[in-house]
This record gives sequence, C-alpha cells and structure tokens, in this order.
Amino acid sequence: MDETDISFFKDGFRLDGRRADQLRPVKIEVGVLARADGSCYIEMGGNKVIAAVYGPREVHPRHLQEVTRAIVRYRYNMASFSVEERKRPGPDRRSYELSKVSREALEPVILTTYFPRSVIDVFVEVLQADAGTRTAGINAAAVALADAGIPMKSMISSCAAGKVADTIVLDPMKEEDNFGQADLPIAMTPGGEITLMQMDGGLTREEFHQAVEMAMKGARDIYEIQRNALVDKYSQLEAPAEEVKACE
Repeated sequence: MDETDISFFKDGFRLDGRRADQLRPVKIEVGVLARADGSCYIEMGGNKVIAAVYGPREVHPRHLQEVTRAIVRYRYNMASFSVEERKRPGPDRRSYELSKVSREALEPVILTTYFPRSVIDVFVEVLQADAGTRTAGINAAAVALADAGIPMKSMISSCAAGKVADTIVLDPMKEEDNFGQADLPIAMTPGGEITLMQMDGGLTREEFHQAVEMAMKGARDIYEIQRNALVDKYSQLEAPAEEVKACE
C-alpha cells in the first residue's frame, strides 16, 4: 500500500472529517497521579499519553550532579500495547532520540539554576499511539512540570504540520503520517520562540513556511487548552478556602 492507494480528501475534508488547518480533539487532565510531584494525562486524537514529574530531588549517582544547576532527565516510552503490532518492551533507538529532542525542547524554559545539584525527572508513557506521540508527550510533560511547581519562564506547546496529497495539513493522524509526503513537528513558547523543529520528507520553500505557520498556530491553540486545564485544577483547589472565608 502506498499514498496513491488512499484518497486523503473528500469534498475538501480529511479522512476524519477535519479541514486541512484543524486540530484533532485535545483533552487534558492535570494531577492524575497521586505519587508524582506533577502529572498530566492528554488525548490528542487517538493518542493517549501520561506524563509524570518527580523533583527537584537529589541526583543519584552523585557524580552526575551539576554544581550550578539542576539536570533534566526525560524518558519517553511507548507501552507494548500502544500500537497495533505489539512492540517489544523497553527502550529502543527511537525512544532514545525522542527523549533527547523532547528534553531539549523543554529545558530552555526551566529555571534549572534555582536547584543546583538536583535532578528533575520527566517520565512520558504512551498508552495509545496515533501519530504525533512526540508532540503529545511534550504537551503533557510541560503541564506536568507546571503542576509540580517547577519554575519556568513560560509554557511549552507542541504541534506538527504535514504534507499529504500535495496539501499542507495540521496535526496529521496515523494514515496521513504513514503515507504522507512530509512531517514537521515543532515546540514553542506562547511568545513564538521555537525550541524544537524537525522535518521528515520534502517540502518546497513555500510549503515549509506554510507548514511552520500552521504548526505555530496549532501550538498556540494547544497552549490555551493547557492553560485552561491548569487554571481549572487550581481554581477548584482554591474554592474551599474562599468558601470558608465567606462563612467567616
């Protein structure tokens, strides 16, 4: 099967009914793990991803300590049951690569100098994969960091654009990712500072600029969802105190 075997558009809409510039549905829950310092569960289309943050805490072994800052460790893992063909348990070359680029996407906004000789551990587990697990993981990890109270300059939001049937589309789903012509994931701050950009496939100069602009717009939309999820959680925690004050 190749791209010519699939009709990606019908009456101007994609296989899942979206327009070219439309995100998949995004759902975010904050604080889903009681034993983590911060956690987040996210659904982006068919992706289901959970992130947990532990720290800042003491580094073991101690020779890994940095005297002037905390180190950030990011572990991305796909569960064996997350894909249609069962995946071999444990890390592989792809998970090491995604762990590295995801850490590098988040590290610029984390105020690591506040916690010398410490470590901040971020664990991202993909429970169900449907293309875009890298971006979903970064989005979940950023919210989990905020939930853990880790000081950050800003939130990080991540989204991808792709090229399918000579058309630039936002947030490609599995079929578009598998049989499309290009994929371009980014991560960025709300102010537009890009901390991650990768590309697989071929784009013309004009298509590249269009894809970047589309992915940035998607990331801004995801930022609003991240922000609202955090506000919803912490406004609920503050409500009892406000009620007590009102009773007094």
